[in-house]
Amino acid sequence: MSHSSSSAPTTYSLDFIREMPKADLHLHLDGSLRMESLIEMAKRSGVELPATTVEGLKELVFKDSYQNLGEYLNGFQYTCAVLRNLENMEQAAYELAVDNQDEGVNYIEVRFAPQLLMDPANGIGFDDVMHAVNNGLQRAKDEYNQRHDVGFGDGLKPPFEYGIINCAMRMFGKKGFSPYYTQLFQLLSDHDDMAVIKAAAMEMIRASVRLRDDEGMPIVGLDIAGQENGYPAHKFKEVYEYAHQNFLLKTVHAGEAYGAESIFEALTQCYADRLGHGYSLFSPEMIEDPSITDKEAYSQHLASFIADRRIAVEVCLTSNLQTNPAIGGIKNHNFRHMLENRIATVICTDNRLVSSTTLSDEYKLALDNFPVPLKRLKDMVAYGFKKNFFPGTYVEKRAYAKHTLQYFDHIARKYGFI
Repeated sequence: MSHSSSSAPTTYSLDFIREMPKADLHLHLDGSLRMESLIEMAKRSGVELPATTVEGLKELVFKDSYQNLGEYLNGFQYTCAVLRNLENMEQAAYELAVDNQDEGVNYIEVRFAPQLLMDPANGIGFDDVMHAVNNGLQRAKDEYNQRHDVGFGDGLKPPFEYGIINCAMRMFGKKGFSPYYTQLFQLLSDHDDMAVIKAAAMEMIRASVRLRDDEGMPIVGLDIAGQENGYPAHKFKEVYEYAHQNFLLKTVHAGEAYGAESIFEALTQCYADRLGHGYSLFSPEMIEDPSITDKEAYSQHLASFIADRRIAVEVCLTSNLQTNPAIGGIKNHNFRHMLENRIATVICTDNRLVSSTTLSDEYKLALDNFPVPLKRLKDMVAYGFKKNFFPGTYVEKRAYAKHTLQYFDHIARKYGFI
């Protein structure tokens, strides 16, 4: 293992990456099931899959590379179908936490759209979905923290913690998206489509704040997911305002498949505390707003603004390469510009199943292809703990982050970096 010097880049082994403490802040529950569990859950709940073996599913649905975003999203119809079952939901949440714990991830923010999983006709409402997911995560947390030597001493592992981010959907159709959405369109049949979509988002955010305040559920943030183009973030300004007024933190899928102006909109209209993907920040050619004449300058000003405000970008390398084949190879990824512009970046997985990845794999991909000396790596790890939406107080969050970074130093010493 080489050590950092001005001439040679630092190389990091997968063992070191797995042992260092990590946080995953952009992690979709419905995109991160274990493949074996998906097959088992489908049998249990009578959902038909295109294949009933891991090999078959890898060939037909969950591939190593995809033609486009549409093909990438294809698998979610099956994961969402099996997750409309409370037992499966709890199992999926539990296993997701355990899979993260097994590779040194001690803080996760799990996100999903509760309304995609609700099934009113079968008595599965918003609160049922949230309790099932939270029960699974809490069980994994309790088991881990009791089993391991966790605590605030030198060399002691940081405890496992988690938060839940609820996603509103930018768009859904009148039929087939989920039983809840289908029923909502029937109930609000005299509303135009956008009014129904916004009503669903507003209902979701109100319910999230209620559960957090009344029951102490660790719902820590709001996200908006789904098709970005044609459904700009500003249409959901009231939803984000409600979250803002109720001290619920905010992230926005922005700049994944749309120009940098969508990122500006997320920051100014939706009070975004973090950005999901943010890829197009450094792709001025994607800007479509005719009023922006100097696209290069706009991109640069916006990058400086984001860097200066320390607004963290949730970077999902493999997922970006899969949903946007035009990027080409990893060396072309805009992550290099994020590093050059000193933006606060947090390495995330997006979808562990659909992208066939782990957080350690994502770090390895980043560190093998971009120059990141140990100090920068520690900064990147730190952003995962300083820019997260921790469910406790700020003082508790600071203590947790400090402990985690002390543990990072402990692991770095163990591997001879310090």
